[in-house]
Amino acid sequence: MSDAGVLLRLDGVTCAYGSDAVLVDVDLAVHAGQFSGVVGPSGSGKTTLLKAMLGTLQPRVGSVHRRPGLTTAYVPQVETVDWSFPVTVGECVLMARTTRRLVPWASREERAEVAEVLERLGIAELGRRHIRDLSGGQQQRVFIARALLARPELLIMDEPTSGVDVKTRHEVLHLLDDLHADGLAIVLTTHDLNGIAAHLPHLVCLNRRVMGAGAPRQVLTAEILEQTYGAEMDVLEHGGMPVVVDRRSGDNVVPLRRSVAT
Repeated sequence: MSDAGVLLRLDGVTCAYGSDAVLVDVDLAVHAGQFSGVVGPSGSGKTTLLKAMLGTLQPRVGSVHRRPGLTTAYVPQVETVDWSFPVTVGECVLMARTTRRLVPWASREERAEVAEVLERLGIAELGRRHIRDLSGGQQQRVFIARALLARPELLIMDEPTSGVDVKTRHEVLHLLDDLHADGLAIVLTTHDLNGIAAHLPHLVCLNRRVMGAGAPRQVLTAEILEQTYGAEMDVLEHGGMPVVVDRRSGDNVVPLRRSVAT
């Protein structure tokens, strides 16, 4: 991979399940320090795109190039996790340790590393709490902590704010912005155009194909959104940022205050 600063690149990638193509001819690059959101309707291939990036799904056509030695970490949707599993927060995070020794228990150094990650994410006091007793925001932080234990250069997240309230969504965005400021590259999927996508530095509009990629002001346009969602939308300006409105519903969209992730 010769492109300076490129961590991962998809060249003409087509992915399919059986005979049904889910991604078609996707060209996309992720650069060091990039913070990117992938938006699109249900069934548009967002999760499949993440799987292709992670290497857990091989393209039917095209190729995925990763920088040699690239370390990645994945945070799944919290809805897919069995939160009744009998482990504490600290034990859950320890499951992600990258070194495997002959003994099953963690070393003093590994426990210290877990404590450091939990402290960084503001949940140090939760280390002995059962994962079933956590709020949605705390659950998300636990799985980000698991991911960070691998010291990744690229963090990939599937719908990190799905099912959480506005306050928790803002907290997660602030946390991700802090991690990004420390140099971590982040790619996440989201359905939330106004609450999340409009606040990110880089967006990809996806519906099997890449309909647009760039800064929110470049890709959140009526034309690209109609191609992506198959519906007419208006894009308004509020406080210097784009706000997407469903033209047919006539609903008033009240924009949220600007996040720090700009």
